[in-house]
Amino acid sequence: MERILTRNVDKPEALTLSGYEALGGYQALRKAVSSMTPDAVTDEVKKSGLRGRGGAGFPCGLKWSFMPKEVDPKRPHYFLINADESEPGTFKDRLLMEKDPHLVLEGSLLGAYAIRAKAVYIYIRGEFVHEAKVLERAVAEAYARNYAGANILGSGWSCDLVVHRGAGAYICGEETALMSSLEGNRGYPRLKPPFPAVSGVWGCPTTINNVETVANVPFIIERGADWYLTVGKAPKNTGPKLYCLSGHVKRPGVYEAPLGLPMKELIYELGGGMLHGDRPLKAVIPGGSSVPVLRAEDCDVDLDFDALAAKGTMLGSAGVMVMDSSTCMVAAMARIAHFYHHESCGQCTPCREGCGWLERVLNRIEAGNGMQQDLDLLLSVSNNIIGNTICALGDAAAMPAISFVTKFRDEFQHHIDHRSCLTGTLLLQGVR
Repeated sequence: MERILTRNVDKPEALTLSGYEALGGYQALRKAVSSMTPDAVTDEVKKSGLRGRGGAGFPCGLKWSFMPKEVDPKRPHYFLINADESEPGTFKDRLLMEKDPHLVLEGSLLGAYAIRAKAVYIYIRGEFVHEAKVLERAVAEAYARNYAGANILGSGWSCDLVVHRGAGAYICGEETALMSSLEGNRGYPRLKPPFPAVSGVWGCPTTINNVETVANVPFIIERGADWYLTVGKAPKNTGPKLYCLSGHVKRPGVYEAPLGLPMKELIYELGGGMLHGDRPLKAVIPGGSSVPVLRAEDCDVDLDFDALAAKGTMLGSAGVMVMDSSTCMVAAMARIAHFYHHESCGQCTPCREGCGWLERVLNRIEAGNGMQQDLDLLLSVSNNIIGNTICALGDAAAMPAISFVTKFRDEFQHHIDHRSCLTGTLLLQGVR
């Protein structure tokens, strides 16, 4: 396919505003502010079928349409860009920010124009020091060329651009926790309703979108929704998609393809196949560590929101993690549980205590000290977490646990019965 989102990632000139303009950049923004109303921009994005690329897959234009049409001067509108990419196995937003920062800014400004925002805040993960500096340089250039600031391109619309560095908390990738952090408070998720479009950051109408999501918008405005619908799987899985491929493959990396790319094509063609030819595919986590795992026999599936949902999992952040036959599924799940236990903000008891229970029980099984009742205990704890917390972090720990135990129960049972792993590794005092 034509490279769309990644067309500039190997062009160093795109790091400067003049270079980005020479490659066709900012034409969509000029078109929008000179000849389109904010509602027309929203309608075009809605017509395109663009769904959020941060994990949930909610229709982008529909989200924008929830914002008030009139702006109360005492309650200005804000547009927040979620650049807190912290999901294990995910590194697509980092690529865009590092290699094509003005694309991210142009998409952000188009979204801000559509929702009549006073300012854009790009909330970037604290560990992305280099990427933050790249974005800050791009922001300064955008101000100098009047793509940001007062009376943008003579349109009468003014909008500020701010890069805000987080402090490295996974929970701040959740949109309401992001807002709390941006306000200077602890990154605790908030109950909804009220939804951000009604009462968001500083109590004002707010929309939050992912980096990859807004990177699609300039192409929709420049080429039109009808063109966008020809890419991917219309009508519900349209447009280009960035897939993050990692694990036991020969060529890990970020790959752009139409939304709905067959998983096996990603692994065996784009990814070059299994890293060790004598070790066959065993399992794949298709959307970052928070989604249910798939067994090898279930991997003949398209990588889109609906096809994966039909398989009982999710596209999520499109962090595709490939595991071959040497992988111990008990150890893999124990590692995932450790991450979510560590990253739980502690606000909700089921998540705070449940994630700890999951990690301790999994470590016990992995160390060769598991008991028969532990398997049912893992399922019980997980089911008591799901749906009982303010945000989805608890679900992100519980859903993988249920899928690992259910789909690879024989491995867990072998650990308990034999104090050894089906992959052939002996467990000696919990040390592999």
